[in-house]
Amino acid sequence: MPDQSHTDALERAKQVRLVVFDVDGVLTDGSLFLGDDGQEYKAFNSRDGHGMVMLRQTGVILAIITGRRSEVVRIRMESLGVAHVYQGYRDKRPAYRDIKETLGIDDAQVAYVGDDVVDLPVMRQVGLAIAVADAHPLVAAHCHWQTSAPGGRGAGREVCELIMAAQGTLDPMLQSYL
Repeated sequence: MPDQSHTDALERAKQVRLVVFDVDGVLTDGSLFLGDDGQEYKAFNSRDGHGMVMLRQTGVILAIITGRRSEVVRIRMESLGVAHVYQGYRDKRPAYRDIKETLGIDDAQVAYVGDDVVDLPVMRQVGLAIAVADAHPLVAAHCHWQTSAPGGRGAGREVCELIMAAQGTLDPMLQSYL
């Protein structure tokens, strides 16, 4: 018998037109590497990135809302074709409202991927709230679905493939590589 939370997540994912990702702890493992010169470094998973590119190619819009500001995030998102990048938002609700207004979409059409309590105000509004495997317990308790992979270690790819599977675009996308 299929897992009910997975079945519910697939139903919710069918409506998704926009996926909003947090960065630290979701697209990275949450580690912050600082050089002696104050330069910040982050490690991104290349498979997560390719999942995001594939999902974007199916017509789903991608966005980032993160509490920190980092040039490396801007550069990485630009390389993935993510046009909606909001940095420096401890309170993520204003950025979320702006994205929805700009794109003319409603909450039911949005998936949000988070890992920590600062993500909860937006996660509680969206149609599909997703927590990474190593999310804070309160975030896990308020999500519709949780990845099996931790942040920065394949969680982003799982999210992208879940949405593509629900929308019937995963198999055609993967077949294009064969």
